[in-house]
Amino acid sequence: MKRNINIFEFPLNLGLTKKDHETEPGVRKLPDWLRKFDFHSRINPTSVYRLEAPAYSMDFDGASRVRNADQIIEYAEKQAEFILQNYEEDAFNIILGGDCSILIGNAIALKNLGNFGLFYLDGHTDFIPPELSETGGAAGMDLAIITGTGHEKLTNIHGLKPYLSEENIFCCGNAETDDEEYVSQIVNSGIHYFDLYRLRENGFRKTAEDFLEMVSNKCLDGFFIHLDVDILKDEIMPAVDSRTEDGISYDDLREMLDPLLQNSSCFGIEITILDPDYDENGTYTRPFADHLIQIIKK
Repeated sequence: MKRNINIFEFPLNLGLTKKDHETEPGVRKLPDWLRKFDFHSRINPTSVYRLEAPAYSMDFDGASRVRNADQIIEYAEKQAEFILQNYEEDAFNIILGGDCSILIGNAIALKNLGNFGLFYLDGHTDFIPPELSETGGAAGMDLAIITGTGHEKLTNIHGLKPYLSEENIFCCGNAETDDEEYVSQIVNSGIHYFDLYRLRENGFRKTAEDFLEMVSNKCLDGFFIHLDVDILKDEIMPAVDSRTEDGISYDDLREMLDPLLQNSSCFGIEITILDPDYDENGTYTRPFADHLIQIIKK
């Protein structure tokens, strides 16, 4: 990549509901964890920016039916402003979570910059209304929230609803296909939906190229990539909040990311859900970091 690279760190974990054995979800440790594998030094960014996240809590907001809704909204507002103050035009941005609720702040920033597309890589759709959520965790509803599904306090911050339009989004990689009610939410939306099996059938590179064609045809101002590491096969990335056995390989990931990252309209990529507490020796993090650096620095 010939563009300057900046790293933003948003170690937010308020979008997840902690498991019984956890003090808090460990995803907030991800930026510091990646440093231990020389991720930052090998990327060699122009700048590294960090916005500290509030302490973990399990507050349930009755109005929105989302845990920690008010804290997530406040952080999203600060996050969007932080990006807009520090982003560099024409630079590529690597945004490290945290959990998937960091997409809310990122999407608000993008809405302020124009009309953007989203290439959403995730082992789940994260596209359900709060009433279908078993946990109330925003990290399982983030795609729905940024496109306008859910309570106004989350979906319409600063009157910007929707932050991203459904028809400008490709959602790829869902492996949770057995629950018809869960899947029907995204099937009946305007989002271009490729579950794991349709993604394989269509082709990994072709799906990315189809997305780029859409971005070009619609004259969008750019696009963003969401990468939840739980899209990867469990055998190569089990250090996640919600595991699914099936998933993609690193070769599959490269096939999709190569054309996307080579496109100058790509604002950046967010990386979420990798939990260091489930990978104490770095058995899975090290190859992840190696592969991602190779793809980005190509």
